[in-house]
Amino acid sequence: MKTINLLIFVVLSALVSKVSAEELTASTQKSEITWVGKKVGGQHNGTVGLKSGSIVVKNDVISGGEFVVDMSTIKNLDLESEEYNQKLVNHLKSDDFFGVAKHPEAKLVIKGKSPLKNGKATVKGDLTIKGITHPVTFDVTKEGNTYAANINIDRAKYDVRYGSGSFFDNLGDKVIDDIFVLGVTLVVE
Repeated sequence: MKTINLLIFVVLSALVSKVSAEELTASTQKSEITWVGKKVGGQHNGTVGLKSGSIVVKNDVISGGEFVVDMSTIKNLDLESEEYNQKLVNHLKSDDFFGVAKHPEAKLVIKGKSPLKNGKATVKGDLTIKGITHPVTFDVTKEGNTYAANINIDRAKYDVRYGSGSFFDNLGDKVIDDIFVLGVTLVVE
């Protein structure tokens, strides 16, 4: 009888544990990643596509996750001229910026545990761009099945050098800010 009770306890514990921890898959169709890059006298903005992603949530604590971005999907949204738009996109994909031919993916891996309080959490993770990994910290807001964040990224840390005052002197009005912002809206299923 003790063996049966122990077996029932183990099975129930496993079921409760499984229900408490969920690995939620991000919809690549419904999720959106926007970017904004600033320069002296202006800025550009666009999107980049989510290739895959999942987030682990247990008892209102974000405890893991991994997101892969398809760098070949970089788009510009602010230039109306198709010619200039395509020139910018090709330049962003070149070795001057993200070297997409050699580094077709960027990745974010969530590290540690981040409790959600009133739908908000501060998340830490490792971001990999151009094969270079650095820690990042950002705030996440959860509303329903959507997780949203703005992530400030210092491109100089990832060897994205073009027009960077961190690498080149005397750029004058050609300098491009090292910090670019990703606006992430993940819809999980």
